[in-house]
Amino acid sequence: MPRFLTLLAFSLAFAFPALAADTPDAFLKSIYSHYGDSDKKDGAGVMIDSAAQLRRYFTADLVALIEADEKAAEKRGDVPTLDGDPFIDAQDWQVTDLKIHVDSQTATDAKATVTFENTKEPKVVQLDLVNTPKGWRIADIFWKGDGSLRALYKKK
Repeated sequence: MPRFLTLLAFSLAFAFPALAADTPDAFLKSIYSHYGDSDKKDGAGVMIDSAAQLRRYFTADLVALIEADEKAAEKRGDVPTLDGDPFIDAQDWQVTDLKIHVDSQTATDAKATVTFENTKEPKVVQLDLVNTPKGWRIADIFWKGDGSLRALYKKK
């Protein structure tokens, strides 16, 4: 019987490797690692120009808001409401001094603060996260002095 339990534990470790690593901190690091750091400025950023990419980072209801807005803008021949990078609240970046802090966490949700300098200007981004069956996703992003991602779509 112990041999069976060892095999079972070994099998589960390979079958579900993401469960152990999928924390709010790891999720946010996977996003913000694309923006560079003090050693490697000008990271490539995170592409969110397809439905699949949006679903990788945001909750389903937030994705629906973004997609509906993009379709309406395309129909009008206009730019969508979101015309910058929501993760850093900018269109251009040179991110340094990046710090991620999970402020609070339960099994179902978390709040986090990301601080950094973008072109030598201090920035603070706060995020509400939700733990979904597919892992942690962003329910909203708050930019200091600029409102939130979800609020952009409520203004319309």
